[in-house]
Amino acid sequence: MASVMGGDPLYRLLAWLSPAYPIGAFSYSHGVETAVEEGLIKDRVSLVAWLDSVLRRGTGAVDGALFAASWRAAAARDWPAFDAVAERAAAWRGTSEMALESRQQGGSFLSITRTAWPHPALDQVHGRLDGELALPVAVALAVAVHGIALDQALAGYLHAFTANLISAALRAVPLGQTDGQIALAALEASVNDAVRAAIAVEALDEVGTATPLLDWCSLRHETQYTRLFRS
Repeated sequence: MASVMGGDPLYRLLAWLSPAYPIGAFSYSHGVETAVEEGLIKDRVSLVAWLDSVLRRGTGAVDGALFAASWRAAAARDWPAFDAVAERAAAWRGTSEMALESRQQGGSFLSITRTAWPHPALDQVHGRLDGELALPVAVALAVAVHGIALDQALAGYLHAFTANLISAALRAVPLGQTDGQIALAALEASVNDAVRAAIAVEALDEVGTATPLLDWCSLRHETQYTRLFRS
């Protein structure tokens, strides 16, 4: 397993997972907007409880496992295995908005990273899959071929995912910036547990979700009267 202690890999990881990386993450709330509308998220405590569930039993569990499987296949240059994970990731979405969220960000991530941080493997995958990748698969591909360790990269990915949903809640509840940082601090154990659980997965057939309310919120969002976000 490659180390992230070298300057270049760490620099790249920080760049790719920064909210400034232009993949459009700020446009999506992953159902948070509807959860606020329905009164399921109304303050910092309910936000932390919601995101803890998403990380441990919802998208965090699924995307974490997809990320780990993609990383291992790309690190081993096992491209048939990688393409199989990418195909599963594209289909493994409960709603059309969730699919759009992951596909659009994944495609944008791959396009931008190929341009700014080129690597032959990124071009090859883009060509084989027509640039269509779910976000966790796209990020895992980049970090693997650029020599960034799985545990550090996945922790960074799930931290960025969590921080983005907190940012959406700050705008939708609304909450103050201090509450947002307190929520992020409170979710440290949830992120770390999700990372460990994802790395321990031996077969993707073992992975599933137990967050039907998240899917319900995503479905409701499709017809919500006023919306700030695309999901």
